[in-house]
Amino acid sequence: MKKLLAILCALSLVFALCACGESAAPAASSSEAAPAASTVYNVGVCQLVQHPALDKATEGFVAALTEKLGDQVSINVQNASGDSATCATIVGTFVSDEVNLIMANATPALQAAQAATNSIPVLGTSITEYGVALGIDNFDGKTGINVSGTSDLAPLDGQADVLAELFPDAANVGILYCSAEANSKYQVETITPYLEAKGYRVTAYTFADSNDVAAVTTTACDENDVLYIPTDNTAANCAEAIHNVALPAGVPIVCGEENLCAGCGVATLSISYYDIGYATGLMAYEILANGADVSTMEIQYAPQFTKEYNAAVCEALNITVPADYVAIG
Repeated sequence: MKKLLAILCALSLVFALCACGESAAPAASSSEAAPAASTVYNVGVCQLVQHPALDKATEGFVAALTEKLGDQVSINVQNASGDSATCATIVGTFVSDEVNLIMANATPALQAAQAATNSIPVLGTSITEYGVALGIDNFDGKTGINVSGTSDLAPLDGQADVLAELFPDAANVGILYCSAEANSKYQVETITPYLEAKGYRVTAYTFADSNDVAAVTTTACDENDVLYIPTDNTAANCAEAIHNVALPAGVPIVCGEENLCAGCGVATLSISYYDIGYATGLMAYEILANGADVSTMEIQYAPQFTKEYNAAVCEALNITVPADYVAIG
């Protein structure tokens, strides 16, 4: 009897071990088959104001990130309607939401983002000069902080060459820009010596905001043969108002970029805002997907520049441009 009981106990133990082994196997198999959850990156975009140049930069940024990450990225685009305080509110919300990256489109948006966070990566686009925008002395192309991005600066000596090529007999050049935009001031200070070296008398005219654009433009037209407007967000947003003053006065305007020129200018040496936005998107991908350190990323610049002209305004002012200029489409 004792021998029988021992055999039965042994058999029970064997069956129990087999049962445990059979129940464990499916659990391991199930664990191996379950796919890892995909990371979704949250990106906030703060665009200063709606106008074609900035719109194209945002479009390029979204296109690049979407092509690279597909449904692994969620992009929240917000427009500040030209108000710096609204930029601060927008980026403050992004910080509270703990987004993975902020894209700041235009200088006031970048400045608001820099003030709001020192930990979330920030990429700028449509920024002329990062050292000026961020108050960095002896800027060497890297910020050393949580900010990098792309610049919309076209060669200012090339802009001066365009003006001189089209208007060699002009004497007085007025430069029109918004005093609230640090990068506009930088462009004015840079291009003025180039124009003066070509024999022009140069005078700067500033407006504080959109309310006095027409009045300041009127004064500038009365006192000058040609106007120059740098890449200035307020001017771009008020291009129609500037055009409505300058065209009847018969004063041509050379502009710092294509979209402003399409609104009120005769010619420009321009970059592609879509291209710099796209390049910014590729930088964002490297940060999000590959862990690139934003503080060591070089500011990137447009790879090419194009001489362009506004056919309608040139015709109205009886201006003939050289053959190497391309009509703004």
